[in-house]
Amino acid sequence: MSPALPRLAITAGEPAGIGPELVARLAASDIAADLVAITDRQLLADAAARADIALDIQAYDPATPIARRPAGRIRVAAVSLPAPAEPGRLDPRNASHVLATLARAADGAASGEFNAIVTAPVHKGIINDAGIPFTGHTEFFARRTGCEVVMMLVAPRAGGRPHGEGDLRVALATTHLPLAAVPRAIGRAGLVRHLRILFDALIGPFGIAAPRVAVLGLNPHAGEGGHLGREELDEIMPAITQLRAAGYDLEGPLPADTAFVPRYLERFDAVLAMYHDQGLPVLKHAGFGHAVNVTLGLPWIRTSVDHGTALDLAGTGRADAGSLLTAARLALALGRHARRQSRKSL
Repeated sequence: MSPALPRLAITAGEPAGIGPELVARLAASDIAADLVAITDRQLLADAAARADIALDIQAYDPATPIARRPAGRIRVAAVSLPAPAEPGRLDPRNASHVLATLARAADGAASGEFNAIVTAPVHKGIINDAGIPFTGHTEFFARRTGCEVVMMLVAPRAGGRPHGEGDLRVALATTHLPLAAVPRAIGRAGLVRHLRILFDALIGPFGIAAPRVAVLGLNPHAGEGGHLGREELDEIMPAITQLRAAGYDLEGPLPADTAFVPRYLERFDAVLAMYHDQGLPVLKHAGFGHAVNVTLGLPWIRTSVDHGTALDLAGTGRADAGSLLTAARLALALGRHARRQSRKSL
């Protein structure tokens, strides 16, 4: 008997956005995975019909593994919409649906039902407009699991290697914070924890035996010896020194405007940026549409697209599923690496 395919939970994200179409396009691919869409069945069927994608949508039975998935087939773990969804028109009544799909995926991953979670984009604003405080997938899953996590984006190599490894990996010391709140959030203890999570992920799921990481400064010119800010001297350098003493291969704090020069960057396996818009514009410029967001530190694998809900494209049939397909492939690759590491440790 053929072994069961790895099972991916796919959340469709904001119902009015391009997420449902992206899930339909992923299902139409030949990716070797048991795809389980956590969404409203009719929402997925309607999105596929608008995009002229032929789908075989089947009810999901957790007790039934599958060994083969023909292109176009997907199983649905149904989470009903409270209100009809119209492409491009946000409706706060459906915010609870979005969060319910994330909760279902997280609970299934925690129980071992799913091998990984792959998420389509959500719209943070409409969830908050519905009266539900929400800052993003990363923070939602961190609270759900009680884990400290790190957000990292991966831009794939030119030509796209099958296992989804990237030339450029950028992790964040802080995520969705107002810029004015970032300096207060940069502390030695937190940086030490985040760097340990990053190294554990690079060695484990990413399979890099001896990773080397560049740590950016917070201020222009990495503080210019304290003349442009003291965070580098008081918080960032002490964290680097502490971890170097424990055997971690780190360099920094480096000025952000020079750390991303290609000939310099190729020396590192990952970069730790201090805040969201310090590192991610560079990465998205290098690989937008085919980059992947990975949440490090969870007890299971979660990957996501590198873009938003694209309400202007919703319902047009023109959405590009490249990032979601890359995210699914990376989730499978990380799962394989993690299983190999687990077997080595036995």
